Amino acid sequence: MNPSIIREILKVTEQPGILSMAGGLPSSDTFPVSELKAACEHVLTHTPSEALQYAASEGFGPLREWVAERAKTLGMKVSPDQVLITSGSQQGLDLVGKILCDAGAPVAVETPTYLGALQAFTPYEPIFASLDSDEQGVSPAALARLPHDAPGTRFAYLLPNYQNPTGRVMSAARREEAMAAARSAGVPVVEDNPYGDLWFDEAPLPSLSSLWPEGSIYLGSFSKVLTPGFRLGYMIAPPALYPKLLQAKQAADLHTPGFNQRVVYEVIRNGFLDQHVPKIRALYKANRDAMAQALQQHLPPGCEWQTPKGGMFFWVRLPEGLDAMALLPKAVDAGIAFVPGAAFYAHAPDPRTLRLSFVTLTPTRIGEGVAILGRVLREALQLSAEHAP
Repeated sequence: MNPSIIREILKVTEQPGILSMAGGLPSSDTFPVSELKAACEHVLTHTPSEALQYAASEGFGPLREWVAERAKTLGMKVSPDQVLITSGSQQGLDLVGKILCDAGAPVAVETPTYLGALQAFTPYEPIFASLDSDEQGVSPAALARLPHDAPGTRFAYLLPNYQNPTGRVMSAARREEAMAAARSAGVPVVEDNPYGDLWFDEAPLPSLSSLWPEGSIYLGSFSKVLTPGFRLGYMIAPPALYPKLLQAKQAADLHTPGFNQRVVYEVIRNGFLDQHVPKIRALYKANRDAMAQALQQHLPPGCEWQTPKGGMFFWVRLPEGLDAMALLPKAVDAGIAFVPGAAFYAHAPDPRTLRLSFVTLTPTRIGEGVAILGRVLREALQLSAEHAP
């Protein structure tokens, strides 16, 4: 087990004057404080004993029903009995690792992939198989080759919507091809979808899990659409696997806090998210546009990136000869922070990559931060040229 580079960087960004584009933190301006306050009062007034007592490990029944109903919008047909409420979707990753990983057995991941998933699976000692990936996500051919390249692969971990860290999204055709390849290879899929509601221009496509329900586990979260501080997520699992995940949950923490579950359900039960999430999208889209403009204006030639269609991140590749990890201290000294991309690779990290979050700063501050980054990069390129043989 190793410390999270993102968590370590966040400690640095707490210093006064640092413009942080590092952490994948939702904007606190989007937290529905008044609605949560009213829901807390309602729960403590009407069901205080139930909310403050031990609760079922599966989760609050009405919230599980809400999740099952909501899954229909992504093409999924599930029973509330397949829904397990977790302490954030990060706990879902840990439960998956606990049940499905075996020491020395392969687990397939995208290139690059979510750092937190690598951290969640690593204690169970799998061997990571890095899947070829492009701007549309995982390669179906790489999935099809798993029985040959990585026999006994326990599952493939995929993020189809506005992936962390790259921001890429899988097309409809790619989803069908990838899931057909996984199914043919006999490799279950763990679908992680924390950013699916944060689309800017087009609504999300059907989930991967809808294409192979009996071979998929779906992970969702309330962190990006309500508040991360409640640590509330959920899993949707096939009936055959659900009991084992539940047993792992019982051993981990007995249950996700019942008070949090009831408060969140009280907020969302009458359609609140349908009015609230579009406001988040509008805010993040404006920030996305500001960062796209700033990157175009300030980064030196040779930098590469794609403008994301949703989510929270830009993925930037620096010119040849630059190392994002080596540049981070200089960037922090100059007043900005980012996440070096190397930590997001299971194998063969690309030192030229970095991740920028665009959701916590204002458009003006985004422009200022990217301008600083541009100066740091130009200075590094000049220094590299001076020392070239």
